[in-house]
Amino acid sequence: MPVDRSTIWPYDERGEPRAFYYARTAHPAGAAAEEELGRREGGDALLYASGMGAATNVLLALARPGWKVALAEGCYYGTSKLLGLLADWGISYVEYDQTGPPPPAEIVWVEAPANPVLTVPDWAALRGHPGLVVCDATIATPVYLQALDEGADVVVHSATKFLTGSHDALLGATVTRDPEKSARLREFRTNAGIVAAPDAAAALLRGLETLDERMARHTESAAELVRRLEEHPAVSKVRYPGFSGVISFDVDDARVVETSTKLILNATSLGGARSTMESRSRWEGDRIPGGLLRLSVGLEDVDELWADLTQAMGRTAHDLNI
Repeated sequence: MPVDRSTIWPYDERGEPRAFYYARTAHPAGAAAEEELGRREGGDALLYASGMGAATNVLLALARPGWKVALAEGCYYGTSKLLGLLADWGISYVEYDQTGPPPPAEIVWVEAPANPVLTVPDWAALRGHPGLVVCDATIATPVYLQALDEGADVVVHSATKFLTGSHDALLGATVTRDPEKSARLREFRTNAGIVAAPDAAAALLRGLETLDERMARHTESAAELVRRLEEHPAVSKVRYPGFSGVISFDVDDARVVETSTKLILNATSLGGARSTMESRSRWEGDRIPGGLLRLSVGLEDVDELWADLTQAMGRTAHDLNI
């Protein structure tokens, strides 16, 4: 269906707002995508201009000055950067090993799995925690995780990634089952203006139509590449949670390998039909191993991907004059 890009809609015959009256509050494509994502997650979904927009809104709407956030070690570095910036607002954070119980904190922020170290939370330990539990389920998607059923109070997605699946839409989402939290998230989103554009919302609707099939293909190919990487002499460590399309592995010279691929795009982000790979230390520094490569496995033929990886891992800095 055509995307309605209007920013305003007329009031009804009594001069009252209809369901849609101003795009910062709601628009047709956004409402339809929120309904479908909410159905998949089993909660009330809201869309944002980006995944970090969603994370920002959660903290603005639900945290308070003086609160501490227990953050999963090795999670997406942008979340830790955001929390560091919010120190001036009285919000502090401590990183912890999410495979075990969290420390005392008003908010526990986990990733399932963590990006890029790919650990998964200890859900049994989280269920007994008195704080607000936020789960970034970007890599798992609702295909592999129903985080609200596992004890999360709020689910966060960078819908830019697997949910849309084409590297063509910047988008974030939150999902919760608590009407009060949903209302507060919506109020902050509207007044902060962190709203998703109609075209991005329409991209999410298209992506959700093929999500199950795509995630099955991502997982099948990733599992096979993991098997081969574990046997390759140039690889010292492989990380994979057993589902979805993201692998991280360590090599001696990550920069040489990432710049030597031809089929796999040397670029940031993940979750698209086109495979991408990058050394994460360029962004994260000492938070993660210097030789760690994050590979987002796309929908290409797995043998072609493996051929590209093996030729890249056979290159040296001398070959590339670096």
